[in-house]
Amino acid sequence: MKLAIMQPYFFPYIAYYQMVKAVDRFVFYDDVNYIKGGWINRNRILINGIPSYINVIMKNASPFKHIDEIIVNDRIQWKDKLLKSIRLNYAKAPFLKEVFPLVASVVYIKSNRLVDYSRKSIEEVMAYLEIKKDFVESSKIYNNAHLKSIERILDICRQSNSTEYINLIGGRSLYNKELFKEHGVDLFFIDSGIVTYPQFKRYFVPHLSIIDVLMFNPKEQVINMLDKYRLA
Repeated sequence: MKLAIMQPYFFPYIAYYQMVKAVDRFVFYDDVNYIKGGWINRNRILINGIPSYINVIMKNASPFKHIDEIIVNDRIQWKDKLLKSIRLNYAKAPFLKEVFPLVASVVYIKSNRLVDYSRKSIEEVMAYLEIKKDFVESSKIYNNAHLKSIERILDICRQSNSTEYINLIGGRSLYNKELFKEHGVDLFFIDSGIVTYPQFKRYFVPHLSIIDVLMFNPKEQVINMLDKYRLA
């Protein structure tokens, strides 16, 4: 069993989806504290050619609450404004017609839970790419929120009968391969480098939301991109 565990991000960058594709089961780590200024409720796209944030508007978000406790503002205005911005700024993108309905289905989801927006932004992209994965939420499966940090990750690996644990390259400063090995788990990190593709301008803006990737590339090409990494 290949396993990955990560907080649910809102339309994250391509390396996140590479990690999802690389594993058998993907755990949305939703019963940990919300990270203010992180990627759980926002990401970046090109607005007037400049990398700019798009946001899910929340109510009383706090780093003292778990992600699955964060509530979204239910006013339709911010959703309409967000989608209008995406439509206008990607009006000349070659795959707007195919991708815009996907984005709209996430933004207009009938839920007031932030985790549902972030989770759906990942699941819907994988469905669009016709890649099936086993998605679960840590809050609903593992019953180990009392454990801390690495102990909890290792316990989820144990409960999942995982033999491989895959994380993004930024996790190298957090996790120790020898410790995982002691628990019968091989630890790897996704190193995707910079995945490039044509955008509007001559220079390439890396590490944008998957929305940008999908707008400029056919489905088959995006699927190939998800395999363009090395395991460190």
